[in-house]
Amino acid sequence: MDFRTEVREMARKAKEASHRLAQLSTATKNKALLEMAEGLERNREQLIKENRKDLAAGEKAHLSLSLIDRLRLTPSVIHGMAEGLREVARLPDPVGEVIKMWKRPNGLMVGRMRIPIGVIGIIYESRPNVTADASGLCLKSGNSVILRGGSEAFHSNQAIGQILRKVLVKVGSPQEAIQIFPHTEREAIREMLQLEDEIDLIIPRGGEELIRFVTNHSKIPVIKHYKGVCHIFVDETADLDMATRVCLNAKVQRPGVCNAMETLLVHEKVASRFLPKVAKVLQKEGVELRGCSQTKKVLPHIKERRGKIGFKNI
Repeated sequence: MDFRTEVREMARKAKEASHRLAQLSTATKNKALLEMAEGLERNREQLIKENRKDLAAGEKAHLSLSLIDRLRLTPSVIHGMAEGLREVARLPDPVGEVIKMWKRPNGLMVGRMRIPIGVIGIIYESRPNVTADASGLCLKSGNSVILRGGSEAFHSNQAIGQILRKVLVKVGSPQEAIQIFPHTEREAIREMLQLEDEIDLIIPRGGEELIRFVTNHSKIPVIKHYKGVCHIFVDETADLDMATRVCLNAKVQRPGVCNAMETLLVHEKVASRFLPKVAKVLQKEGVELRGCSQTKKVLPHIKERRGKIGFKNI
């Protein structure tokens, strides 16, 4: 079977599975999520073993240190993946929730009810924990999912997917509700993006190049963003001690991940009090600070920020 035929077959099976998945009870979905969490932790050594293959290939390919960091599975990362699934299990079930109801002039009652989308294709890079996160969210919301992770995380994603799919079978759900893309060729993604009759939504998660590629080639609706610059805004009413802790955690806990803080915006009324406090703790952790002209009046020792911005920032 060539990859085009295989991709189309995956999408067809995902569509069939979505009809059954949409009818699963909340209890069944939650049971699956909790057993998936246990499965990840129980198979931790196997996941780390498969992840080492990806790390070795990444180092050979001279991936950046930040990409290697995102790629690495450790016991704590695997525990975090499991806890993420448990958190999703604790969330209220959105399927069937009536979010609005109103009466028409003729007396007819009309309402809006949340229902599954159907089949979601998610295309992402580097971080294998996304495989578990996305699978859990789609399962809870009653959607089948086809996951195409980056080639640099191929072995890790396949291993995670096998664990999750085994649980689906155990609880009586179609295992085709979660499918991990078996191909690394970009042409296979192109084929996937043409299947508008089987796949209802595409979500790309990664760099701007990936997102533009998906947007330019997809016949399927795409939820997208282009710039991932993460901001924190500290208002004049903020608890400045808490804000300092939040900023420190957001920047230095894992600097390599895509949601690490990149820009700090500070209200001008608290800038003179807050900036020296936060600068001290950030610089102690080795963070290089750059600021606009207004910021440099408070922190004259930091480097000047390139470009223009309309806020007081670091």
